Amino acid sequence: MTRLSHFLGLAALAAVTSAQAAELPAEIKQAGTLKLTVNSTYAPMEYRDPATNELVGLDIDLANELAKRLGGLKIVWSETPFAELIPSLQTKRADFIISGISDRASRRETADFVDYLATGPQFFVMADSAAKDATDLCGKKVGTTRSTSFPVEIEKWSKQNCEAAGKQAIQYVPGENSIDVRNQLKQGRIDAAVQGSETLPYAQSQEPGKYRIVGEAFAKGYQGIMFRKDDAALREVVTEKLAAMIADGAYKAVLDKWGLGANAVEKPMLNAAPQ
Repeated sequence: MTRLSHFLGLAALAAVTSAQAAELPAEIKQAGTLKLTVNSTYAPMEYRDPATNELVGLDIDLANELAKRLGGLKIVWSETPFAELIPSLQTKRADFIISGISDRASRRETADFVDYLATGPQFFVMADSAAKDATDLCGKKVGTTRSTSFPVEIEKWSKQNCEAAGKQAIQYVPGENSIDVRNQLKQGRIDAAVQGSETLPYAQSQEPGKYRIVGEAFAKGYQGIMFRKDDAALREVVTEKLAAMIADGAYKAVLDKWGLGANAVEKPMLNAAPQ
């Protein structure tokens, strides 16, 4: 056997092995269902439509398309507070999590992320706020959801842009979820707030003229589909289907529907977020 034919043989074997690895786990295939849990307070990623009470959003649409491509699986949805998303995965109440959850290094000890959407924290204020630049928020009360990476990002930004310049540090105020944070802002309990760049256009469209974004996103990250470490087979087959959706335009159509085409990624990425 020549060196070339030997190499080609190994490549073919690797391809076959990869194809075999990307098989839907038998228990899911036999059940014909996917158990998925979301926190439905993060529009436009997942939320209850006020008019119909139907569960809708970008993540819902992506999950439905994935389920279709995984052999027409039926999704059994459940809802939980954001802080319970990871426990629901570890206790196998959910097969995977696709619910506006950020890929973070601290979460990778027991889970893997297939990153599918670019994101980043952004400051925003009420439209009549005197703040023009992000540095105008130094020394001010800024709220964000306590269970996200945003409190750490705010502290880091404050040290670099406020304290290093001799200004007072931002005063972080915790909130339970994005709705709670926006309510605190409207009630005047905080001066500004931070949410992911993927949620602010929707919030502005729902309450026209109410909010104003200040500055650009001040960190870069990704949202990911979260899998248990020992569910490599499920992770690989979902990654394969997501890559196909990106290639054939189905992914772009979902993002464009929700006004988030600018947050697209070129391909699924494993554990790619820097923080």
